[in-house]
Amino acid sequence: MLKIRLKRIGKKKEPHYRFVVIEASRSRDSKVVEEIGYYTPLTQPSTVKIDKDKVKEWMSKGAQPTETAKQLLAKEGLVESVKRGSKMSQGKKKKKEAEGKE
Repeated sequence: MLKIRLKRIGKKKEPHYRFVVIEASRSRDSKVVEEIGYYTPLTQPSTVKIDKDKVKEWMSKGAQPTETAKQLLAKEGLVESVKRGSKMSQGKKKKKEAEGKE
């Protein structure tokens, strides 16, 4: 299965990321199938440059973006907006719901 995810490059404390298409079982810095863009979070505002045609092509072939990549792709309008869940763990949610029902 192919994933669209970020590959970290750059010096320590100066991160730059590349959007890459890579086999899901491979490590972050291993050989990629194709680089399709980049992301620089330290600039104000952060810089995101993505080849939209390549993203659409790879997603049509079955590549799935990771959560972080999906959020950045949503900002660019390439995927539907991502609904973020609560940071509360499932156990705490169930406990609160049970307390509320009593």
